[in-house]
Amino acid sequence: MLEQFLRYIETERRYSPRTVRLYADAVQRFYDYIGGDDSISVLQPLHIRGFIASLLNGGLSSRSVNLHLSALSSYCSYLCKQGLLQTNPVKKIQRPKESHRLPEFYDREALEELISSFLENSSWTGDSSESDPSARLESFSACRDMLIVMLLYGTGMRRAELAGLRLENFDEGRSVFTITGKGAKERQIPLVSWLKGKILLYLQKRNALFEGRSSSSFFVTDKGEDVYLAFVNNVIHKQLDGLRGFEGKKSPHVLRHSFATHLLNGGADLNSIKEVLGHSSLAATQVYTHNSFEQLRKVYENAHPHSRK
Repeated sequence: MLEQFLRYIETERRYSPRTVRLYADAVQRFYDYIGGDDSISVLQPLHIRGFIASLLNGGLSSRSVNLHLSALSSYCSYLCKQGLLQTNPVKKIQRPKESHRLPEFYDREALEELISSFLENSSWTGDSSESDPSARLESFSACRDMLIVMLLYGTGMRRAELAGLRLENFDEGRSVFTITGKGAKERQIPLVSWLKGKILLYLQKRNALFEGRSSSSFFVTDKGEDVYLAFVNNVIHKQLDGLRGFEGKKSPHVLRHSFATHLLNGGADLNSIKEVLGHSSLAATQVYTHNSFEQLRKVYENAHPHSRK
């Protein structure tokens, strides 16, 4: 039944390949805990409580445990739909309380300084028709890596969305990207003029190097192949490593958090940010208001006369 469930969430629910893998691992982990018995009869509250305890004792955070329970609950709901379970046993379980962590984000001034250095980089002006192939490839690679950072911060795309971009997703005339996000939901992200200009320069270099290749991926490797998730991670780490203001975690998702936080601090309304980020509910976007409040608290504490006493 597990294979049928995974096929269901992949084809009918349109879950991402990564989510399907996570759900498969979570349910299989439960069955491993039971001792390899993958029968439906073991899906009981008593066993699930023991499973939770084993995960917590194994050092998993409450958030990770709850992700396991969400996967198991989806599986049980599927079995109920198939008439194989009367009730969902996970619904009877009290879940571990999670400590609410604020999203990490980079300092706005540090990002502005980085983007300015990217915009002025000489690689953009290199002639894509020059005869030296290694020089052309080096210029292309530099522009691609800079554009990956600029797009993640300039649009708030998820890492998987950026890696999955196709050439047809870019509408030059309307200056938008059409993104297929979580749950196969489609949205459009507008592009500011400076970002669009760099996209066109990147595409010019890409076409000069790889014209006629079969790949329609927007971002390609130095060999003209589709980029992948680890590739995007490596680019972000390489571009941010050792720079002032980027001492913490270096990841595409922190750039997405930075995009949302800076938009909110700049006066954008939550609903607009929700639409651009592709969140299914406003509750997911409201977490960024806490970052703004914490920033306001720091300004208040530094500026108020009584805070210095």
